[in-house]
Amino acid sequence: MKEITANELAKKVNNGAHVNIIDVREDDEVAQGKIPGARHIPLGQISERLSEIDENEHHFMVCRSGGRSGKATSFLSEQGYDVTNMAGGMLAWEDKIEK
Repeated sequence: MKEITANELAKKVNNGAHVNIIDVREDDEVAQGKIPGARHIPLGQISERLSEIDENEHHFMVCRSGGRSGKATSFLSEQGYDVTNMAGGMLAWEDKIEK
């Protein structure tokens, strides 16, 4: 499984790179703040919402600590998606958040 650190992803976001971030946490967790521009698709809905995830784009998966996003990364990789897990999740994110 491909992984990226929170700091590496923050650099991409801050440098204006085109990044697709999917936050797989639950609604109450996302309400406390998410990475600016991240899309929210809870882990339990990933399989039924595949049509919302562009197969031709690269996606970074995020959760609270990296476990659920790791599961999402593995699942999406098996479906043929190009995905990378953000190691450490939002607990490791030290940059801006949006609410």
